[in-house]
Amino acid sequence: MSHFLDRLTFFKKTVAEYSNGHGVVSNEDRSWENAYRSRWQQDKVVRSTHGVNCTGSCSWKIFVKNGLITWEIQQTDYPRTRPDLPNHEPRGCPRGASYSWYVYSAQRVKYPLIRGRLMEMWREARKTLDPVAAWKSISQDPEKAKRYKSERGQGGFVRAKWDEVTEMIAASNVFTIKEFGPDRIYGFSPIPAMSMVSYAAGSRYMSLIGGVCGSFYDWYCDLPPSSPQVWGEQTDVPESADWYNSTYLMVWGSNVPQTRTPDAHFYTEVRNKGTKTVAVSSDFGEMVKFGDIWLAPRQGTDAALALAMGHVILSEFHNKNKSQYFDTYCRQYNDMPMLVMLKMHEGQLIADRYLRASDLTGHMGQDNNPEWKTVAATWGRTTIPNGRPWGTTRTLATWSHPTGRSVSAGVNRAHGTWKCATAIPIKRGSRS
Repeated sequence: MSHFLDRLTFFKKTVAEYSNGHGVVSNEDRSWENAYRSRWQQDKVVRSTHGVNCTGSCSWKIFVKNGLITWEIQQTDYPRTRPDLPNHEPRGCPRGASYSWYVYSAQRVKYPLIRGRLMEMWREARKTLDPVAAWKSISQDPEKAKRYKSERGQGGFVRAKWDEVTEMIAASNVFTIKEFGPDRIYGFSPIPAMSMVSYAAGSRYMSLIGGVCGSFYDWYCDLPPSSPQVWGEQTDVPESADWYNSTYLMVWGSNVPQTRTPDAHFYTEVRNKGTKTVAVSSDFGEMVKFGDIWLAPRQGTDAALALAMGHVILSEFHNKNKSQYFDTYCRQYNDMPMLVMLKMHEGQLIADRYLRASDLTGHMGQDNNPEWKTVAATWGRTTIPNGRPWGTTRTLATWSHPTGRSVSAGVNRAHGTWKCATAIPIKRGSRS
C-alpha cells in the first residue's frame, strides 16, 4: 500500500529546497537501499585461491556472509623480492574474479554421478554377490560391458550415493589388481599447486597399491616434450619473475597475457629496460602487441621453424665453430654427452637407445640399479651422470658389430684422463 501511495504522491515528495533550488530534501522511502548495502556486507574475510585448472595459486580475500561468498578481491600482502624487481602483486585474473559464480552455479557437480545403465546393473548384481564379484560379473561380461560403455558421450548420468560409488571404485581396483596386476591401475591426483593435501592423498594411494601415478601433464596432454628429453626434468624452470632479468625474450606457444595473466606484467614491464621481445605466433595473439618482432609462420610449419633454428645453432656453435661456452653448457646441463647405441635398419645404422651401465662389463661399478643409469662421455672420461669416473684398465663391453665381427672396447687411465683402448676381435654375439 505504501508503494501505491508513493506513486500517487510522486510529484509531491519535495519538502524543502537548498542551494537556490539545486538540491531538494524529500520524504520518500529509501529502505530499498538496504538490499544494496547488505549485498556488500560480510561477516568475515578469509584467504583462498582458485585452483580449478590453474597453477597460478593467486592469493585472494574472500568475503563471507552467512556462510556464503559475497565477493572477493586480490590480496596485497605479497613480500617484496628486491628493490629492482616489480612487485608480484596484485595477482589474479578475470576468471578468478568470477570464480564465486561457479561455486553456486547450477552446472557445478556437487554429488557423485554415474551412468544409469551401469548403476542399474550394479544394484542388481549386489543383491546376490559381494562387491568384487559384482564388478567382475559386469566388467567381464561382453554384453553387459558393452551396454554401458556404448553410452559414453551421450549423457545418461544419474545421481548416486557416496557409499555406492566408493564401494564400486574399491571393488574395481581390487578386481583389477587381482586379475591383471596393480600396474594396470592409473591414477591422477590434483596438481600440487592446487592442493597439496589432495595431491598427496591420491599419489600415496596409487603408490601403496602399486599403481601408476600420472601427472597433470598426462591428464591435459600438454607436456612440452623437449624439456624432459633434453634436460632430464619436467619443466623445472625459473619462475616468471625471472623474465625481468632477461635481455631477450621469445614468446612461443603461450599467449601469456591470456594464459598467464598474473605473471604477464613481468613480460610487459621488462620492455622498459630495453629488453627485446619476439612473439612467434601464426595468429595475432595478445602477446604479439608487446613484441618488437612478430614472426608469423604459416600454420603447421612452426615445428620446421624450430628445427631450422636448432640446426643453425648446432652448425655455427658446435660443428663449424667450436664454442667453449656452448660445449660446457651442453655437457653440464643437457643430454648431448649421453652415449647412444646404434642398430642396423634397412642396411644403415640408426639411433637406438641410450647406453646404460648395465650394458657394460661390471656395470661400471654401479650395484644399485645399473639398468636405470645412462652413460656419458665427459671430457674424455666415461662416467655415470652425478657419479664418479669409472674404471682402471678393463673391458667396458663387447657387442656384435654390423660388419659381422664382434668387438670389445675398454678404457685406460693415462695422465689423469680416460681414453678408449683398441678394439679387439672376439667371438660374435658374445657379451662379457
